[in-house]
Amino acid sequence: MGGRQIEECQGMTPGLLFHELTREEAGRLAPEAVIVVPVGATEQHGPHLPVGTDTLAVEAFARSAASAVAGRLPIVVTPTLPFGCSPHHLPFGGTMSLSTETYFRVVFELVESLIVGGWRRILIVNGHGGNHELIQLAARDLALKHPASIAALSYWMVAWDALIDLEAHLGGRLPGHAGAFESSLVLALRPDLVREPRPHREGDFATNPRGFSPPFRLEIHDSWHLIDGFSDSPDRGSVERGERYVRTVGDALARALVQFYVATGGTPREAHRD
Repeated sequence: MGGRQIEECQGMTPGLLFHELTREEAGRLAPEAVIVVPVGATEQHGPHLPVGTDTLAVEAFARSAASAVAGRLPIVVTPTLPFGCSPHHLPFGGTMSLSTETYFRVVFELVESLIVGGWRRILIVNGHGGNHELIQLAARDLALKHPASIAALSYWMVAWDALIDLEAHLGGRLPGHAGAFESSLVLALRPDLVREPRPHREGDFATNPRGFSPPFRLEIHDSWHLIDGFSDSPDRGSVERGERYVRTVGDALARALVQFYVATGGTPREAHRD
């Protein structure tokens, strides 16, 4: 699904967006519907991509996936949280970050406010690597405290196997940061926001197809400065690759929404067949 298709589908389903509901409409939907909470970031993405890349991508994926399954289950998407945990990007400028502790509390309290409002099926969808562990911890602690079903995922993880099948891990980091993968996404979603020429970097940047499963997590001081704030060679991205990635992530996230609904006791309606 390309950028234009995503924009079209966002307006197809009345009541899809939380901020367009009245309080009465929200109250009626809350007990049964899945509510999707997209979380992104505002941070530097090299000299070629907008600082809102993560927010742009996750919002597009969340809304398109919700539109795709709206005929099968009740679903609503909240406004996207545009700020994440990005202190490692602060030295570059172009970044607005929350600390680890503050970000955890922001996500916790925003989701908790939904629970107080009656929502019982809540799925946090993340678009920034620095948020990944924190949204999972927030979901765990919220479910321990409240009678609600809460899940948290990062879009590239839910689509990992399908992206590997597309060889998205070859020639660039997956998902990387402002490299070939994200450059491809923005070229597909908002090509007008990509600044040319994109940087070039020599090297083989293939990602382990098994994903994020090393024996330990390694953090090196000043490592982002050493690579100038982007993970691989952005000029290896393309519109064609981006369109395949966008479609693949959207499909995987739509499946995850249905799976979450079923796992929390919901019964999806049969998919419409022409």
